[in-house]
Amino acid sequence: MRTEKIILPGGAGLVGQNLVVRLKARGFSNLVVIDKHRHNLSTLASMHPDITTEFADLAEAGSWMRHFDDADVVVMLQAQIGGNEYRDFERNNLDATRHILDCIRKRPSIYLVHISSSVVESVAEDFYTNSKKDQEKMVLESGISCPILRPTLMFGWFDRKHLGWLARFMQKVPVFPIPGKGDYMRQPLYVGDFCNVIICCIESRRPSGTFNISGHEQIDYIDIIRQIKRATASPTPIVRIPYSLFYALIWTWGKFDSNPPFTTQQLEALIAKDEFEVIDWPGLFGVPLTPFSKAVDETFNDPRYGKVTLEF
Repeated sequence: MRTEKIILPGGAGLVGQNLVVRLKARGFSNLVVIDKHRHNLSTLASMHPDITTEFADLAEAGSWMRHFDDADVVVMLQAQIGGNEYRDFERNNLDATRHILDCIRKRPSIYLVHISSSVVESVAEDFYTNSKKDQEKMVLESGISCPILRPTLMFGWFDRKHLGWLARFMQKVPVFPIPGKGDYMRQPLYVGDFCNVIICCIESRRPSGTFNISGHEQIDYIDIIRQIKRATASPTPIVRIPYSLFYALIWTWGKFDSNPPFTTQQLEALIAKDEFEVIDWPGLFGVPLTPFSKAVDETFNDPRYGKVTLEF
């Protein structure tokens, strides 16, 4: 067993849940996950009773900070992805980051890996993009040397907001609506590959640098939906509807849901026509690239983790 103490703030989400599985497979046993989503943290604890989990709001200073006293590694994962209130993004992406960086400054031996986002180079203007830009700037200005990883849209086991939500939505509706022509290019990244990049950083103590970890395949949104339909054997037909109608439906949904799975800001980001830099991260980090179609099959058809659902 490898006894380095690894702390995963915000580790009950998509990346954290996958990272725990893969860290344990590599022999890491001293894992601490701190998260404020009680249900998802409980799901993680039930699957991994051998790790330490703590329910806490990282935007508030508290007893959770004690875990950093003897920590070796911190992978900063906490992030507000969706929502209608900017204050939520400010708390989770900025206030929480400030507290974590303060903890690390007091213990300079801690090795930090910061999970940023490809959106910091996006042309989009929304709460998530703006707060992630400010968060990355905060890390860069902290004086803490660390690799900064910028993933594109991720999917995989435990995906509650992206392809996972789309797949569940497809099972519930008579037709699956696509805004406009659906020809909005995406660069989806398999979270299993991304977790292996993080583990490479931990094992090799990769020095500071900013790395764009983009999906290598450019896939239109409608083709992503077709792959989900194929992998899940869904009979639901895919139907294109006018963009304005789709926008109105999402806007109406947001009026009745304080934490909607998809917002008008995210819809606008979908059509922003971003194309992110593609580097040879498989070669740079020694991580084999999983083809998109195979990754989609693993996401939805894995016998142990393919059916585990997290909450929003």
